[in-house]
Amino acid sequence: MDYNSRKASRKRTRLGLPNGEMTAAAAAAKASEVFQECGCKGIRTCLICERQRQVDPPWQLSPKKTHRFLYCVDTGWAVGAEDSDFEGWAFPFPGVTLIEDFVTREEEAEMVRLMDCDPWKLSQSGRRKQDYGPRVNFRKQKLKTAGFLGLPSFSREVVQRMGLYPSLEDFQPVEQCNLDYSPERGSAIDPHLDDAWLWGERLVSLNLLSPTVMSMSQKGPGNLLLSSAPPASPKDSVDSATAPCRSVPCQDVEVAIPVPRRSLLVLAGAARHQWTHGIHRRHIKARRVCATFRELSAEFRPGGRQQDLGFELLQISCSFQGRPV
Repeated sequence: MDYNSRKASRKRTRLGLPNGEMTAAAAAAKASEVFQECGCKGIRTCLICERQRQVDPPWQLSPKKTHRFLYCVDTGWAVGAEDSDFEGWAFPFPGVTLIEDFVTREEEAEMVRLMDCDPWKLSQSGRRKQDYGPRVNFRKQKLKTAGFLGLPSFSREVVQRMGLYPSLEDFQPVEQCNLDYSPERGSAIDPHLDDAWLWGERLVSLNLLSPTVMSMSQKGPGNLLLSSAPPASPKDSVDSATAPCRSVPCQDVEVAIPVPRRSLLVLAGAARHQWTHGIHRRHIKARRVCATFRELSAEFRPGGRQQDLGFELLQISCSFQGRPV
């Protein structure tokens, strides 16, 4: 028995544990730490720090959206919730693509297993994260490639599969962010718009382990024009001259996009740039892991001001040799 083994054995004896049980006990203690430590800063909170500070989450206490709409995958419209003032009314909601069963159960299990082999960092609002990408200061619009070795190896086939779909055939991600949500930590993500200086037109998220709801909202002024009924399919049109209309203030509307387990959600266009996206705490019912992939903006693509740096990022990312940075 070497020195380290003898030392570990003596420690087990002091703790009253037989040899071989220390690993299980340590693992249990480590697991409990996940629900005791907090990575929240500023106004962000989770269940852990709320219990410690005896406060409520500020952003969830803000005035709630008064009009709920549900996104319909078949039509691409947002439809008024049942038993609401706007039941039977709808408006077009472009920029959303949802691909169900994008990965198999076996692929899902293997991806999460490999993610869990690497450490998760504590993040805001009860989340944990793993980042594969350049280090970025969005406020100063500066980035560093040091330490970025590419996307993880287990994402190679996922990225290749994306290219089989027309809306993603030219999608080239240079960043992957894994987020781990847990109801025990009160995980959520507040409504936000992703950066548009570095990140491009499409945000692509793979939803693993449990279903959730992506909540879309706007803060700006203006009204949404509603139709009395959504079309039967995206190809059908509504005659605006004859169809009854209503309007509703944009800032009072929230659109719920149901996101099934193992599905791929793509936000582009208005859904990417005009509507904030977030996930309420109440929509995390079980552990949820999300892998979000981002592409480069025009500034870093061929012909852009920083095309050389963009080319370097693409070369690194497609090596698929990355570890969390």
